[in-house]
Amino acid sequence: MTVAPASKNVEKNISPAAAQKPRRKRAETSNFSIRMGQLALAVGVLGSWELLCRIGVIDPFFFPLPSDILDTVWVWISTGFVFPHLWVTLQEAILAFITGAAAGLILGFLLARVRILERLFDPFLQMFNALPRVVLAPIFLLWFGLGIWSKVAFGFTLVFFIVFFNTLEGVKSVDRVLVDNAKMLGASEKQLLRHVFIPSALTWIFSSLHISVGFAITGAVVGEYLGASAGVGYAIAQAQGVFDTEGVFAGMFILMFVVLIIDLGVNRVERHLLRWRPPQQAS
Repeated sequence: MTVAPASKNVEKNISPAAAQKPRRKRAETSNFSIRMGQLALAVGVLGSWELLCRIGVIDPFFFPLPSDILDTVWVWISTGFVFPHLWVTLQEAILAFITGAAAGLILGFLLARVRILERLFDPFLQMFNALPRVVLAPIFLLWFGLGIWSKVAFGFTLVFFIVFFNTLEGVKSVDRVLVDNAKMLGASEKQLLRHVFIPSALTWIFSSLHISVGFAITGAVVGEYLGASAGVGYAIAQAQGVFDTEGVFAGMFILMFVVLIIDLGVNRVERHLLRWRPPQQAS
C-alpha cells in the first residue's frame, strides 16, 4: 500500500529538463529517419534516371546520365573552373537578397502601420508586382550594363515583393487585443514594434526569406543567362551554346546544392530567433 504513493511522488519530483529528454530523443530519431528517407529518395530518383538512360528509355542527349553530370561537376570543381563564376553569382544574389529583403521589410512594416499609405500605394504595388520580371531584364541590362548591378536589380524585383507582401500580412494579422493591451500599458510605437509586431510577424518573414533565397539566385542566373561575361548563368549559357547538356545540368546541380546550403543556414537562424516558441511552432 505504501509503494504506489511513493512512486507517484517520485514522478512528481522529476525535473522538466529530465522530462523533456525522451521527447528530444524521439525528435532526434524522427529527424534522422526523415534525413535517411530524403537521402533514399534522392538516390532512388538518380538511380532510376541512370537506369532508364542506360536501357534506352530516356535519350541521354536531352537527359544525360547522372554519373556523367557528376563527373562534369567534379571536373568543374577540381579544376577550379566553377569558383570564379559561382563567386560572381553569389555576390549578385546576396546583394539582391539583402537589398530586396530590407526594402520589403521596411516598406511592409510602414504600410501595415500607416493604413492611409497602404491604401495609397496598394494599386501601384499590385501593378508592378504583376509585371513579368523577364520583361524587365533587358531594360536593366540597358540601364546598368553587363556588370553585376543589372542582375542585382533584377533579383531585387523578385525578392522585394515576396518579402513585402508577407511582412505586410504578418503585421496586419497581429492580434488586435494584444496590441490594445500593450498600448494600455503605455507601450510606445517603438516598443510595440520591438516586442509585439516583430515577434508576431517573424513566422511570416522567415517564410518569405526561405522563398527569397532561391529567387535571389534565380534572378542572378537569369540575368547572367540573358547577358553577362561571368557567372554560373553565363557558364550554363555557354554550355548550351555548344550543346553540352552535361555542362547545363552540372550548373543546375551546383546551384541546387548552393541554395540547399543557404536554406539550411536560414533554418538555423530561424530556429535561434524563434526558440521562445513551442517546438511544434518554431520548427
